[in-house]
Amino acid sequence: MFTGIIETLGIIKEIEKDQENLHVTIESEITHELKIDQSVAHNGICLTVVKIENKNYTVTAIKETRDKTSIETWKVGDIVNLERAMKLGDRLDGHIVQGHVDQIGTCTNIKEANGSWVFTFEYDASLNNITIEKGSITVDGTSLTVVNSGLNVFSVAIIPYTFEHNNFNTFKKGSIVNLEFDVIGKYVSRLNELRK
Repeated sequence: MFTGIIETLGIIKEIEKDQENLHVTIESEITHELKIDQSVAHNGICLTVVKIENKNYTVTAIKETRDKTSIETWKVGDIVNLERAMKLGDRLDGHIVQGHVDQIGTCTNIKEANGSWVFTFEYDASLNNITIEKGSITVDGTSLTVVNSGLNVFSVAIIPYTFEHNNFNTFKKGSIVNLEFDVIGKYVSRLNELRK
């Protein structure tokens, strides 16, 4: 389980395809604190550390992950948001994040707003995920509050600290992002489906 509060950034150093798997090697300032078999969220994707070497560590993504996330768009040199799993007893500063990406979204607009930024994202509504005004959403692993919630679109406001300390400063129109919708909202939505 994660909180959506980004710990640090990583730089993708190598991407290697191995049958249907994808091995991604990342350089990070927290590498020396990691251990094999540890869960780390990468742009919101929970991946297991399988190798550590100096400043770099490697994680493996299976076909399911490749099919449902933005990992196929990653390139060497890209910056990714990193968060280690929370410890029992830690403060939940963001919201409950599972590290299980529900679907991808596309950045459709970026607007400066007097010292902050408003990012707008569209997603495929046919997958039955929803946002609500002032509800929680995870974009590339970052816990955010929804503004301007629509059927297949929502916006989030980004303060300067967040903009400087995660990969939002690399986004442009057309950027593909990982979305994890609020877990409580997903259960409520599923219960409503079962009542029909």
